[in-house]
Amino acid sequence: MWSVEEHLDDILRQIRPLEPLEMQLLDAQGCVLVEDVTAAVALPPFDNSSMDGYAVRTVDVERASDEFPAVLRVIGDVPAGGAGELPHVGAGEAARIMTGAPLPPGTQAVVPVEWTDGGTGRGRVDAMRPHSESPAGAGGEVRIYAPAGAGRHVRSRGSDVLAGDLVLRAGTLLGPAQIGLLAAIGRGTVRVRPRPRVVVLSTGSELVPPGEQLAPGRIHDSNSYALTAAARDAGAIAYRVGAVADDAETLRATVEDQLIRADALVTSGGVSVGAYDVVKEALSELDGEAGGGVEFRRLAMQPGKPQGFGRIGADRTPLFALPGNPVSAYISFEMFVRPVIRRLLGVEPVHRPVVRARLAGDGPLTSPAGRRQFLRGWYEHGRADGGAAGPSDGPADGGTGPAIGEVAPVGGAGSHLIAALARANALVVVPEETTEVAPGSPVDVVLLD
Repeated sequence: MWSVEEHLDDILRQIRPLEPLEMQLLDAQGCVLVEDVTAAVALPPFDNSSMDGYAVRTVDVERASDEFPAVLRVIGDVPAGGAGELPHVGAGEAARIMTGAPLPPGTQAVVPVEWTDGGTGRGRVDAMRPHSESPAGAGGEVRIYAPAGAGRHVRSRGSDVLAGDLVLRAGTLLGPAQIGLLAAIGRGTVRVRPRPRVVVLSTGSELVPPGEQLAPGRIHDSNSYALTAAARDAGAIAYRVGAVADDAETLRATVEDQLIRADALVTSGGVSVGAYDVVKEALSELDGEAGGGVEFRRLAMQPGKPQGFGRIGADRTPLFALPGNPVSAYISFEMFVRPVIRRLLGVEPVHRPVVRARLAGDGPLTSPAGRRQFLRGWYEHGRADGGAAGPSDGPADGGTGPAIGEVAPVGGAGSHLIAALARANALVVVPEETTEVAPGSPVDVVLLD
């Protein structure tokens, strides 16, 4: 049998990140930059107001108070995005200004409208009157009831980013904030590694889509939904194909049809030793004459002992043949498929974080000798004594380190117990040489959330 590390290492050595593409900003969300990005313009590109109010000279309002307000002559409006020439504000003058509008020459600060009478002559106001209702609000007098020091409520040019600054480094995963920054500095496109396209299909004549009535001996297809969701969670663009019946020719044709839109394919079911386990029959010789094909292995792990992996088609697309039991399929995906998606995406780390935790519970965990067991668990950080160890970057390999939390088993060890998997946020790892783990003992924990 192969070890978990041997199988994963053999897979990863055959995988390279996808080739970069120039993509529109919104299409690049979830992708990884392959270039450093510098700002062509400063942010903000000019001094502008952070409030709706009045742009003033600080000397004119330095003694302003509720008892003795500063009375200034309003010489015009400065709206955000206005194309006209900015008014020059002199002694005893002010300009009504909107949030985001450029600071007019001669002024050093902005007084919020709430500190003024808004030109009404009737004491403090909460807001400006709309310009369409009161064009005269851009003129007349305004009473100001509080001073404003230099730079108050002003966003200075370049206070966020200066022209020429490095704003994003190669290797950055683009989320909403990064997309917003790229847009703010004027980038319409960006060079990234695209999100890998992953096609997921289940096999089994007993499978029925959710929402349809079950006939005797049938079950709902959950694997294709769980694995498609897992692929999306890992960063892929995932496509779910309906369940394929236990027919080798149909499965082979379906896989070949899907190659056109796949950077990786994932099947579940049909990899064991039963007479109707057709995945091995269908895929073992696929591309065999051309040097490709899918190899089926037995791994020293539980659940997930039967595994298949190979590269097929003209582009040598990776194909994963996972076991059919729901928990086996999911854990196999986490251990072997997710790292490949992350590698194709070009993001690090490719592995889930692994921490040490103390085992909670009333009794010991048992595990078969010679198998690495992955049990469902609920992990809570900081529930156990120990040092502040951080997560490691690598597969669960029986590493050492102080415990930093507590983990309690969820459900049993059966590979069909999908309800227990849904209640878990971690996998408890029992190494191959360990057959029993007592409560309170340190264990490795793969964090799923």
